[in-house]
Amino acid sequence: MPDRYYAGFDLGGTELKYGVIDARGRLVFKQKVPSPPDIKQLMTLIGLIWTELEGKFGRKIKAAGFGFAGFYSLSRKRILYSPNYQPLNNFPIVPHLKKFIPVPFFIHNDANLAAFGEYMFGGGRRAQSLVFLTIGTGVGSGLILEGELWQGQDGLAGELGHITVNPEGLKCNCGNAGCLETEVSAPALVRNYLNFSGKAEKGLTAKEVYQRAKADDGAARKSFDRCGYYLGIGLSIVINLLNPEKIIIGGGVMDSGHWLLLPAKKEAKKRSIRASFVRCRIEKARLKNDAGLMGAAAWARQQLLQTQAKTRSR
Repeated sequence: MPDRYYAGFDLGGTELKYGVIDARGRLVFKQKVPSPPDIKQLMTLIGLIWTELEGKFGRKIKAAGFGFAGFYSLSRKRILYSPNYQPLNNFPIVPHLKKFIPVPFFIHNDANLAAFGEYMFGGGRRAQSLVFLTIGTGVGSGLILEGELWQGQDGLAGELGHITVNPEGLKCNCGNAGCLETEVSAPALVRNYLNFSGKAEKGLTAKEVYQRAKADDGAARKSFDRCGYYLGIGLSIVINLLNPEKIIIGGGVMDSGHWLLLPAKKEAKKRSIRASFVRCRIEKARLKNDAGLMGAAAWARQQLLQTQAKTRSR
């Protein structure tokens, strides 16, 4: 049995996914539970999960990574605002985690760490520049530039879900209006379908819209076309700005595959600098729901090793 393991936590608006990788980056354990409704229950849950992991791996877990949904400030060490999990807003997360996490731990935005996971273990391996988007309840994203996670001045870089693609669009949870998130997420897909079909169905899900698109429902197909149109606008902005080697798209909505990807690529091609578009590969993510927790664990491993290297060089 290896003597070093690294734990990863991926907190989204609906689920907390967690797992453990070994020193070679192999996922050896994973689990998920519903996200608790308040911060006190979240801290209690993480403490119970850590006890569970210690029971399985003992003291061989050397570091832990936490990917939290929201705008994580590296300087203030807290989530400034979480559009899709508001109990985290401005909560002093570090001192609370220190109460029951006895190993070094490292925190970042959940989508940034999912991007790092795809870069290390998924569709982004060997790519020097990639853009990662995850489309579900919201739209998260992260950037790998020149082989490094691009964090920005304070860790807030890469929020492509909150670029404006429709100036006349709906207000977003972030406070802006017409964000990519408001036009491409699962709620947007359902909203489009209800508008196109003229129906008033309660409880309709994005998965059901996908099933109807496969069954040749015209309103469902138009719903995907509309989401794809705005996604294509967003992709073209990224392509023209960064000239990336790859764009990798994951999340629950991407289970629909070509229904969303084809109209998105079509629109991106129309709006992108041709030379940049031709050189950019736009693909589905490979790690699916494991990207965030694997990325968080790998990030913790990298940060621990870098910290140790700096200590030895002094």
